Amino acid sequence: METCVKRVSGRRTTLRYMVRDVLRVRPGDLPDPRSTPVGPTSKQAARAALPAIGARLAELQEALYAEATRGVLLVLQGMDTSGKGGTIKHVAGLLNPLGLRIASFKSPTREERRHDFLWRIRKQVPVPGQIGVFDRSHYEDVLIVRVENLAPDWEARYSTINAFEAELADSGITVIKCFLHISPREQKKRLLDRLNDPSKHWKYNPADLAARAKWSAYQEAYAAVLARCSTPAAPWYVIPADRKWYRNWAVASLLLETLEALAPQPPRADFDVQSELTRLTEHDPLA
Repeated sequence: METCVKRVSGRRTTLRYMVRDVLRVRPGDLPDPRSTPVGPTSKQAARAALPAIGARLAELQEALYAEATRGVLLVLQGMDTSGKGGTIKHVAGLLNPLGLRIASFKSPTREERRHDFLWRIRKQVPVPGQIGVFDRSHYEDVLIVRVENLAPDWEARYSTINAFEAELADSGITVIKCFLHISPREQKKRLLDRLNDPSKHWKYNPADLAARAKWSAYQEAYAAVLARCSTPAAPWYVIPADRKWYRNWAVASLLLETLEALAPQPPRADFDVQSELTRLTEHDPLA
């Protein structure tokens, strides 16, 4: 729950928002990529909020791991330089690696092409007790495949994806899908930063400019994804991503709200606690 203070008719009024409600996609109404629609409005405030978010995330992640009956899958999609890797560093970095499963999806291998497009995705789905993070995902198969016309059957994949995500939900995996919404101006700035800094040349891919040249086509593809694949079981959230600090805070807050709603509980002890205390305090052979 995020607190926001506003002035109404000269009076200060405190309003409370669920970050999930504010950032949930509304087809045809994308926020400005530089906006801060809920939560902190400065880098300093966002960074100051992360330690408390991280501490609570760690508690809930431990409970989820111990409970071992449900899981969470965080899907990160966005144009090149939108910050998928940075989000993983700053958000997944708040969590215990023991309970994390991170997967990155690049162009499918020859073996992966011999199977249906979800084959490689299913292999990376988190098991109960884990938090999974996808850097790109099954949505590449209705984004790049659509824009580049790589498969004749891409249109049918929307319903296949919806059925797959409903299957995940039925199995106890909560899916959080984040579209990291970046502006073409900010993307150009980040590409220039990579080219002008030798230490970042490894991040630069000449193919990024080919994709940038098709910006409008990719935006249409994303609009279709957001409209056709945001479901009650697996909604899409639009994260204004021009400001890295806001992107990190927003995704961390979405993850926290999701875990708070799940309210995982460690299992009860399957042994006599008092008996074990007595054994350790009164009959400890090493005392």
